[in-house]
Amino acid sequence: MSEEKGVDVSETPAQAADRPDKVDEVVRDWERERPDLPPLSAMGVFGRLSRIVTRQRAIFNARHEAAGLSLGSFDVLANLRRSGASARKTATELAESSMLTSGGISLRLDRMQADGLIERNRDARDRRVVHVSLSERGRDLIDAVYGQHVLAQSTLLADLDEEELGLLDRLLRKIEESIDRHADTARELPVHAPEAAERG
Repeated sequence: MSEEKGVDVSETPAQAADRPDKVDEVVRDWERERPDLPPLSAMGVFGRLSRIVTRQRAIFNARHEAAGLSLGSFDVLANLRRSGASARKTATELAESSMLTSGGISLRLDRMQADGLIERNRDARDRRVVHVSLSERGRDLIDAVYGQHVLAQSTLLADLDEEELGLLDRLLRKIEESIDRHADTARELPVHAPEAAERG
C-alpha cells in the first residue's frame, strides 16, 4: 500500500470500489448520530464529487503552472482553440462558454494579452465591442500542451472502461440537470439556525 496516497496496489479496481472510504465513514457517523435525518445517499454523492474536484484540480493546476498557465488562462486558450483557428469572441462570450465569471475574465484577459497569448481588437462597425483571438504564441502553446492534457485525463480514469465512462457521463449530466431544476427549492428551504435568528 502507498502510505502517501492510501492506495493498495494489490487491489483490483473493483475491489477498491467496494472498499469503504472516508465518505462512507462520514455518512455512517451522521446515520449514527442523527437517525432522524432523511436518507443520506445525496451526501455521499456530493462528498465524492467534492473530493474528485479537489484532487483533479490539484493535478491539473500543477500541470498548467508547469506550462506557465493558470486554470483560467488555460481555459481561455482552449475555448478559443476549439472554436476554430481564426475564432474570435467577446469577453462575455468567453465567460458564458468557460469556467470564468464575467467579472473575473477581464483581469484574466489583461494578463494574457500582456503575456502575448491573446490579441484584442475593436469591432470595425461597433467600437464598443472588443473581440478576443489567439495570438500565434497562444495557439502554439495550447496546441503543444493540450494533447498531454487529454492523456492525463484519460490516465486518471484508466480504471473505468468505455461503457462505465459512458454511463458515468450520463449520470453526471443528470445530476447537473437535477441541480438546475431544483436549485430554487433547495435555496428556499428553511435554515433553522438559532444564532442566525438571534442576529436578525
